[in-house]
Amino acid sequence: MQVKLEAELGRIPILDVAPVVGCGRWPAKAVVGQTVEVSATVFREGHERLGAAVVLRTPEGEELAPQRMSEVGAGLDRWSALVTPTEMGSWSFRVEAWSDPIAHWRHDAEIKVPRGQDVALMFAEGVALFMRAAREVPSKDRRVLARVARFLSDEDEDALDRLTSTKDPTVLEVLERYPLRDLLTVGDWYPLVVHRQRALFGAWYEFFPRSEGAAFDPLGRRGPTSGTFRTAMKRLPAIADMGFDVVYLPPVHPIGTTHRKGPNNTLDAGP
Repeated sequence: MQVKLEAELGRIPILDVAPVVGCGRWPAKAVVGQTVEVSATVFREGHERLGAAVVLRTPEGEELAPQRMSEVGAGLDRWSALVTPTEMGSWSFRVEAWSDPIAHWRHDAEIKVPRGQDVALMFAEGVALFMRAAREVPSKDRRVLARVARFLSDEDEDALDRLTSTKDPTVLEVLERYPLRDLLTVGDWYPLVVHRQRALFGAWYEFFPRSEGAAFDPLGRRGPTSGTFRTAMKRLPAIADMGFDVVYLPPVHPIGTTHRKGPNNTLDAGP
């Protein structure tokens, strides 16, 4: 039973993903341009550092670049990121999580190097990690990581300066886009239906088509005439000028019938 549980969850479980409706049986909903917060519980055994990201898939099936997630409160194992769908249709998203060896190395190095503990070993490990990361990025970014690796290996440089070089904004930006990912766990796809902006809110105007265009002859030469959908259409520009963007028409019922109770106390249509 224990082996089966590990096979289902992996080394880095991804649980309680949101927004999810009915365990994914029904889609979460948004409108075009609306920012959606995707969150999940992500954890692992041990003390190694984690990374997580959200991947959006467009209605055409294209997977967009992962959006990195951040922890929501230290120690809560809850991660989140904001994503924004850009067109209507049936989108989907999933959460990915991994062990981040460079973040874990930097955490240990910032403790040991200033204290002079295992300095040579820490820098040797850092060089190996940055060279490994450099091999997995495009050539333009590869030079950035390779330069850091060379500087870390230069024993003539000050130890703290070598450590600080790994937090250069350019280096962090490359690692943000191309993180070194061990023990990658890929979550399930969940649906996200994206509607037009009007689905989020609107100003509704209710009116009866029969009242628009209705006429009454005060001399009684002919009975009242009812408005029609065609005459009601003439009212639409005035409604739009008042700031309304949705027209609501109540149910249309037949005219000229009444109801009375029949012999079995049921309703019969009258003349």
